[in-house]
Amino acid sequence: MPPIFGAAGGGVKLGHDTESSTCPVAVFQDYSEVVNGLQVKFIIPGISPGIIFTGTTLNISFVEKPECVESSIWAIVAGWPAWIGIGGDEDHQESEILTGKFNIQKHGLGYKFVFCPTYAIPPGSCYDIVKIDDVNGRRLILPMDDVSAPFEFVLFDAGDATRNSVV
Repeated sequence: MPPIFGAAGGGVKLGHDTESSTCPVAVFQDYSEVVNGLQVKFIIPGISPGIIFTGTTLNISFVEKPECVESSIWAIVAGWPAWIGIGGDEDHQESEILTGKFNIQKHGLGYKFVFCPTYAIPPGSCYDIVKIDDVNGRRLILPMDDVSAPFEFVLFDAGDATRNSVV
């Protein structure tokens, strides 16, 4: 959820990447601050569940996934702009999935997601995940410029009906 209640919007959800798509594979933030969104989980590759520190490489996935996709793990789908989706190459026949890793970094009153491509210039570069307005909500994308504000969020226990941050 956004760190400030109100116009910043609500939680994350799935939507269609194009008007003609039949499977919701794109990741959006809901416009409404009263919508908590879908539950996500963080998985540290090769390590059992535990504490996630900022800068830790991780996979992000939705707890539940649509039947029309192979996986609920977040991925960067190539395009202009590149956007956050779920699934693998088999779910995005028209586009390429970019290789790299996500991590969480402290930002403002909360946190932000960054994506570090495997092949970046300069090597080791990471990019903020930002949001742009779309008919389905605020689409999460890699920025097209250097001035876009990152998608800022706080975390709370999905089993808790309140919006208290657990960070």
